[in-house]
Amino acid sequence: MDLQLRDKRAVVTGSTSGIGEAVARWLAAEGVVVVIHGRREAEANRVAAEIVAAGGRAIVALGDLALDTGAEAVAHRVNDELGGADILVNNAGVFPQSAWFSIDAAAWTRLYNINVGSMIRMIDRFVPSMKRRGWGRVIAISSIVATMPFSRSAAYAATKCANLNLTVSLAKELAGSGVTSNCVSPGMIDTPGVEAMLKQIAPQLGLPADDLTAIREYAAKNLVPNPSARIGQPEDVAAAVTFLASPLAGYINGADLRVDGGTVPTIN
Repeated sequence: MDLQLRDKRAVVTGSTSGIGEAVARWLAAEGVVVVIHGRREAEANRVAAEIVAAGGRAIVALGDLALDTGAEAVAHRVNDELGGADILVNNAGVFPQSAWFSIDAAAWTRLYNINVGSMIRMIDRFVPSMKRRGWGRVIAISSIVATMPFSRSAAYAATKCANLNLTVSLAKELAGSGVTSNCVSPGMIDTPGVEAMLKQIAPQLGLPADDLTAIREYAAKNLVPNPSARIGQPEDVAAAVTFLASPLAGYINGADLRVDGGTVPTIN
């Protein structure tokens, strides 16, 4: 299937590893010029070089999106090199595991700035030009914990819920403009961060920390039980994002697409 994405320009924040890297690779495979973003220059250059070596097109934009200066640096780089963006995938963020009473209100605020403020900074810098051109795609990466929170990730879950809310309000703001705003909410995905977390808790579960296969199987059965009987891969999320970024998804707007293997036990 031709997703009609050739020559579109996409900014994928936090694309030096995990879900963001997979999204960038999938978009590039569809002919999209992708902007690899992150704070680690060596990793950003690696991803971009591998995409180019595979026949794709990519540039690197570095910047800390928790700061206005970092967001501005990314915007300048994209505008100077590509003249703007048609697709914005807001993936950058952090995933702390913190018990309810182990962090204070200031820590909640800092996390909100990273996981929500970064999205707003990118929307402010790229979406107005999409609106003027009459076409664009904004995709936020949220999480199933936005609607099914766990106690050890309360602050994180609250930011992911905010991601859902801003997705819908942005869709309404952009009504009739040709720019859509959607959200993808992954379940447990086998990223480097999740792998590190599972290794850390493995001894508490009576599992050897070096047996990733056993840990993954345990997680799929007990931590995030789902009808697909496995934890997800970054490519599972990338496939959904790539479709939502395409012209074929023009009538999907203000939606939350769960990519969780069926972990959340509801169709709503």
